[in-house]
Amino acid sequence: MEKFKTILSQATPISIQNIDTDQIIPARFLKAISREGFGDNLFRDWRYDGDDNPVPDFPLNKSDKKNKILIAGRNFGCGSSREHAAWALYDFGFRVIVSSFFADIFNNNALNNGILTVCLDEKSVQNIFQIISENKTIKFMVDLGNQLFLTENNSIKESFEINQFNKSCLINGFDNIDFLRSKKNLILEFEQSINR
Repeated sequence: MEKFKTILSQATPISIQNIDTDQIIPARFLKAISREGFGDNLFRDWRYDGDDNPVPDFPLNKSDKKNKILIAGRNFGCGSSREHAAWALYDFGFRVIVSSFFADIFNNNALNNGILTVCLDEKSVQNIFQIISENKTIKFMVDLGNQLFLTENNSIKESFEINQFNKSCLINGFDNIDFLRSKKNLILEFEQSINR
């Protein structure tokens, strides 16, 4: 995976609560087995109408396509456990999702696929939505090393929690297997020590 570096980006706001994985990537697009291309159908049924025309008011159709941060309503990623939801978000270009609550399985899938999930309290998330509505071009910084989410002008400065395993994997660009490989020498040393 790509190493997670400090991110400075505008944010795309979707203030809808209870966004489930079937809304993130509808089931009819789950036929592919590689991770590439899922971003084309991210939020497909909300981004396009029945004639495949972009819905002008949907946030992904209004925001800069280079945005790396998604601000979402509470209970993001609920529903089925499909890993494709994380693949679609990553393939579209998102590297950070901010919400006041994430479904557990989605949260793990996101972290294991290179997406940082930042959980802030509901008041803070609503404040972020308000700030974006007042200034669509404001940029946010995500500093994983120091576990900080802030605006470029420091009007918001929030700390967030992440366990050290996920933090280390994101910073180093490791998935679970890469992490184990990085510990190969320690594992071999331990095996030798118990076989003496």
